[in-house]
Amino acid sequence: MLKVLIKKQSNYPISNLKIRKTLEAFFEKHGMVSDSVVYVSIVGEKTMLELARKYLGEKNTLHNVLSFTEGETKGEFVYPNDKMLRLGEIILCYPKIFSEAKEEGVMIEKKALDLVEHAGLHLMGIHHE
Repeated sequence: MLKVLIKKQSNYPISNLKIRKTLEAFFEKHGMVSDSVVYVSIVGEKTMLELARKYLGEKNTLHNVLSFTEGETKGEFVYPNDKMLRLGEIILCYPKIFSEAKEEGVMIEKKALDLVEHAGLHLMGIHHE
């Protein structure tokens, strides 16, 4: 069973249920059947810029989505002994997604859910150039 934990920095209008259902279907489609957990955060521009600077060494680069497996973050954290596979974290930048969706003429939530799936590929180790 996949457990999806979602945290919103503000009251961004993206459905938690749709994020959960999208990730459940995505990981099931890709053969993920282990008990696992993925964390999703929806943040603003300031937080996303800080994350890009801290983890990617980029100044003033605003990403629409970032994803990190637990091996990609700095610092140690002792996880509970619950036998859950921790896939990683997906961070969405709502203001960036909003502006991209507007430019592309697509619904904001559709854009966000597409990015959630894209980040899911990264958590599975599938990357692009």
